[in-house]
Amino acid sequence: MPTVPALVALLAHALQTRGWLVATAESCTGGLIAAACTELAGSSQWFERGFVTYSNAAKTDMLGVDAALIEQHGAVSDGVARAMAQGALVRSRAQAAVAVTGVAGPGGGSPNKPVGTVWFGWAVPAGTFSEVRQFDGDRATVRQATVAHALGRLVELLAPPAPGG
Repeated sequence: MPTVPALVALLAHALQTRGWLVATAESCTGGLIAAACTELAGSSQWFERGFVTYSNAAKTDMLGVDAALIEQHGAVSDGVARAMAQGALVRSRAQAAVAVTGVAGPGGGSPNKPVGTVWFGWAVPAGTFSEVRQFDGDRATVRQATVAHALGRLVELLAPPAPGG
């Protein structure tokens, strides 16, 4: 996998080619995706805003995630990741959004959602996509892996279709 700075450069190119903006909605990464994006000079041309919604109340207040959804499935869930991504689009001027919610550790895990469990959501004009990943390592390792995967998959979703495909 390319490095995070390389992924950010690819993302910047994909967004600028379309004249689009991106927004981030982060829980377990606490703004690391937004920080990685804005590390690149000129990011104001394509980075619109970042939401750090660490608490459940912040997810509801800032992104419009239904509190009942969080209550029923937990903050670390498919539905919440999707709702976070969609909320970031609705509450910004962006055309693409990425959201992450997970258990970075070292505590907070459960048998159903062990430390390293991260749900991802991506909202782009083609639709809303989600997936769960399980990362090994300490808190910093889980968070960095989350940043890389979030950006990498967004780059893939924005890639032009293959010729003839």
